This record gives sequence, structure tokens and C-alpha cells, in this order.
Amino acid sequence: MRQEWLDKYDLRLPRYTSYPTAPHFHAGVNAATYEGWLADLPADLPLSLYLHIAYCAEMCWFCGCHTKITQRYEPVADYLSVLFAEVEMVAARLGRKRKARHIHFGGGSPTILTPEDLSRTIDLMRKHFDVVADAEIAVELDPRTADEPYIKAMAKAGVTRASIGVQDFDEKVQRAINRIQPYEVSLRVIDWLRASGIQDINVDLVYGLPHQTEASVIDLVERAADLRPKRVALFGYAHVPWMKKHQRLIDEATLPDVPERWRQYLSATKRLVELGFVAVGLDHFAAPDDELAIALRERRLFRNFQGYTTDSASALIGFGASSIGALPQGYVGNEGSIDAYKRVIREGKLAVTRGVAVSDEDKLRRAVIERLMCDLSVDLDETARRFGQSPDYFSSELAKLKPLAEDGICAISGHVIAVTEEGRPLVRAVCAVFDTYLKAGEQRHAKAV
Repeated sequence: MRQEWLDKYDLRLPRYTSYPTAPHFHAGVNAATYEGWLADLPADLPLSLYLHIAYCAEMCWFCGCHTKITQRYEPVADYLSVLFAEVEMVAARLGRKRKARHIHFGGGSPTILTPEDLSRTIDLMRKHFDVVADAEIAVELDPRTADEPYIKAMAKAGVTRASIGVQDFDEKVQRAINRIQPYEVSLRVIDWLRASGIQDINVDLVYGLPHQTEASVIDLVERAADLRPKRVALFGYAHVPWMKKHQRLIDEATLPDVPERWRQYLSATKRLVELGFVAVGLDHFAAPDDELAIALRERRLFRNFQGYTTDSASALIGFGASSIGALPQGYVGNEGSIDAYKRVIREGKLAVTRGVAVSDEDKLRRAVIERLMCDLSVDLDETARRFGQSPDYFSSELAKLKPLAEDGICAISGHVIAVTEEGRPLVRAVCAVFDTYLKAGEQRHAKAV
């Protein structure tokens, strides 16, 4: 990575899992708005479903998720009863049993549920939604709290994919982020998954953590590859202690500097490709026969709040505290406070407290950004015409991209923009040119590197 890029593009930029991005959600979109949007969904529109399990047994200091720590199951059971009530309310407002092609359990930690409660939750989704036979049902796993009965319950309930949170195998790093998870613990859970018939396994890794070095991150990805996952996600640690106060427990003196973060990312990426994985977008890697790699080759890759996906549904319904949904009309976010979320649902109301309606221009710019994030290229003429705009609609953006092209981050051929392989880590800087909401100097996002 060129030093001048580090100096120029060490910016705070969105991850572009939506457009407009979450910091631009506002209270003008509320529960009443959401109710109207649900009622207006076409009857034949397939859905994706997301369930946020907002509890963990222990706080990982690097975590950026919405979660609450508990050592007792009673709060979890109480939360789950409220989440069930929300599912029933939303299903009633939809008015008929809608097809669902994807179900994703996130958190927090879904493995804090008992096996019985996980099964009951999936049964509830099948009761209220027409879950198609080949639906992907994915669960995020914390190997420290996933036991064999839980894995067997997943398989019996029809779970098809598991995402294993690893972060790093080095004990020194684990201690620095308060997540002690020996390699053998992750391996044991993966063995249970495969023995139960769940073969689609993702592994989540993080670079930029305390005490990590370029050499240690290469070792990390090599050990992760030995687990034979179908997908690897390689995320950069986002140190935002002003937003996540528990991150103040991390000694900042142990964090790698920007050049070291770049070396970690680039070396890990190179090694993953050498090990046979296909680079997908910014931070995902897939086995060549995995559906994500196939979708990339066929240019039918998408991006949503779970990252890169094959899910083409235009309606994602979120359940649980802090969950986010995406509908054709816009985005909605539930109340983030667990206590407030439970109170609102128990009053028989939907829990949406913020969101944003998307305009025609938003949809056009979202299409450009999604193709850049997924394919690393976009034909601006074709995209503009598809949304009823003239070929020169993005003339000002093309002018703004010229300095990035001169730096070698992207190439411009007519109105076709292609991010270079060397520029891949800075694809978000290219996307930001099309983001009319982003303001210079904002501290709402993690750094691009």
C-alpha cells in the first residue's frame, strides 16, 4: 500500500450496508410509517427475516454490537417472549403468510438461547411465514457458549449455515479484548456442526486488534483455513470508544498504527487468496464452490446489513431491539434500549423509532454504490438509464473521481468505473463520491483503513 494513500485516505467512511446509511436515520420515520409500509408490500414479494438476540454471557471489549450482558437466563427468556409478540404483530399487519427465503439470527449471541428456545423460535417463523424448502437459515455462533445439544437442535430445526466468531486465536490478543477462546473450542464446535450435517460454515476474523502484527495475522488466517470454512470474513477492528464505552478498556497503546493495519489487511488478503479462497468485495472470501463466489462470478451479489449476500429480497424484516429492516419504501430501526423495546411491544405497538424513506435519487445512488461494493465496477450510463436519468447524470461525480483515478485507486473508461485490485481496500472512498449525505469531518464512522 502506497504511503501517500495512507496519508490521503485515512478517512472515516460508511461500510455501505445500506444507502442512506444508518447515521442518517431519523425519528420522522416511526412505527406508524412502518405499519403503512408493511401494509403496502406487494402480496407476492419474498421476504428475508432477521432476528436480533440482544444478550451475551460476557462482554468482548472490541464489540460494536448492540448487546447486554447477563449471567441469568430469565432476562433472555423474557426478551424472547417479547420478540415472539413482535413477530406475531408484524405477521398480522402483513395480512397473509408471506414467503421467506432467508432467516438470519444475529446478536448479541444467539447461542445464549437454550436449544429448546432456538427450536421454538424457528418453529414460530415457520408458523407465520412460508419458509421455502431451500431457504437459507443462518445462525451466528459464539463457540464458547455453543454446546453439542444446541448444534443438534440447529440441525433438526433446519439451520443451513453457521457463522463462527473467532476474531483471533492468539491468547495474548484474546486477553486484551476479553475473549478467551482456544483454537480447540472453535474446532470442536465446527466438528459438531459437520457431524450434524451443517456444512456451510463461515469464520469471522478481525485484524487491527491489540498486539496483532502482520506475521500473527498471517498465522491467524492460515489456522482459520485449516478449519476448512466455506467463507471467511476479515473485518478491521473499529475503535470507537466515544460510541462504545467498553472499548475504553482496551489499551490504545497496544493497537497497531495505520501502516501496520494496512500491512495486516493486505498480507492476510493475499494469503487467503493463495490458500484458494475467492476475494469477494471488500472483506469477504469464499471457497470457489460456495454460493457467494458463484454469485460474484455471475454478477448477482448483493449487500445488506449482514454484509455480502446472495439474498436478492427487496424486503428485510428485522425483529428485536436495535434491529434494522429494509423495505422498498425505506429503512426502519427498532428501539435500541431493550427495556424500552419490551415496553413498547407489550403495549401492542411496533417498536420502530427511526428510519429514512428512500427517494428515487437515493435508489439510483444506492444501485451505483452496491455495484461498486460488490463487483468493484459500475456502468454509470446503464444505471442512470435504468432509473430514467440521462447518461450525463453523474458528470460531477466523474470529475470528483479523477483524482482517485490519477492515484490508481480506480480506472475510468467513458462512464464505466472500475476499482483497481490495488485500490480494492479503498472501494469505500470511491463509493463516498456518490454519497450526498456524507459530510467531511464526521466522526460517525470507523476509519477506512
